[in-house]
Amino acid sequence: MKKLSVILNVVLLAAVVVIYVLHFAGGRKNTKSNNSGDNVPVEVTSSGIAYVNIDTVIFKFSMFTDKRAVLVEKQKSSENELNTKGQAYEKGVLDYQNKASKGLITRATAEQMEQSLMQQQQALVELRDRLSYELAEEEQVMNRQILEYITTFLDSAKSEYNFQYILGKSFGGQILYSDEALDITARVVEGLNKKYQEEKAAGEK
Repeated sequence: MKKLSVILNVVLLAAVVVIYVLHFAGGRKNTKSNNSGDNVPVEVTSSGIAYVNIDTVIFKFSMFTDKRAVLVEKQKSSENELNTKGQAYEKGVLDYQNKASKGLITRATAEQMEQSLMQQQQALVELRDRLSYELAEEEQVMNRQILEYITTFLDSAKSEYNFQYILGKSFGGQILYSDEALDITARVVEGLNKKYQEEKAAGEK
């Protein structure tokens, strides 16, 4: 069976150039408070835009690592199942050829064995297609779950990031140039992993 990809489909995610639109303060620039005791809010750039390298965010996100590991195990299990049944089929073919060539079986028995082998072959093809479909579907669901988690995280943390737009940049994507001063990839990765690990730890208790 052709080895199925378990690496996240970055093109699918990057197709959504704008990861999420964060409306904060109506697009106006924040100013310092006159009270020295107050916290100084993060100042929004005049454009109100930042970006993340979506490839880096995905591959450094612990949720992706965990889900990919689960998918890899399922792929190995599927391949093992298919290989085991494939070997049994090959053994049956060799047995049939050996007996038929030596005249050890009647014509009727040979026809029955041929029919059985054809059914096994068809079953193998159907199994291969079903396993491939199931793994591809699970990978698509994984992609959506990760993208949903990222957008939800950015929405919940919009007071911290304080931008109207956060774009997703990737190689071959629609963003051809970006000022590194607007890159908040490291901040987003750190925030995502902190939140995910806290939720993971709470769920394991």
